[in-house]
Amino acid sequence: MGNKIIFATSNEGKMKEIRMILADLGLEIQSMKEAGLCADIVEDGATFEENACIKASTIQKLSGEIVLADDSGLEVDYLGGAPGIYSARYMGEDTSYEIKNQAIMDKLAGVKDTERGARFVCAIAAAFPDGEVLTAYGAVEGQISRKSAGEGGFGYDPIFYLPERGLTTAELSPEEKNEISHRGKALRAMKEKLRKKLGDMG
Repeated sequence: MGNKIIFATSNEGKMKEIRMILADLGLEIQSMKEAGLCADIVEDGATFEENACIKASTIQKLSGEIVLADDSGLEVDYLGGAPGIYSARYMGEDTSYEIKNQAIMDKLAGVKDTERGARFVCAIAAAFPDGEVLTAYGAVEGQISRKSAGEGGFGYDPIFYLPERGLTTAELSPEEKNEISHRGKALRAMKEKLRKKLGDMG
């Protein structure tokens, strides 16, 4: 039983969040880059869970280690749940989030607050050397803001507004964001499953 987990991402913003939340597991958590792994994974699942499982299982087979992977995205009610599982690839993978965020706000220009509902969702999969795959899910409800705000976070954070806090997720401290975020919720749920599984594996 190795004492490390590989998280199948190269996103440094994500790795910071992941390390903060999983710190007390006492395991080394490496990104794919740190583990020296490179793989072109075709995420052709129909749901966040399916994509997370595809990523985790592919990298697990490559590395032989315990591998976690997440698939997360933004669902905008007014856009019929888009960009959804295509959040990272929305308007093209190389399009900056500044452009993506502006495009979403433009599509909702003039739309009243009650119809600006959106959520961040995150599914996390853990693939183990014994072939078992566990999944966990988290979501946070909010609205699409009328203007981009905040320097923190990454991706769609500057336009994801939390009415109860009067802030976007990009305006929260990292600790506050981890407490309420979709990834934070999914990671904490996964952490409990990992604890149990690691205990069983001895």
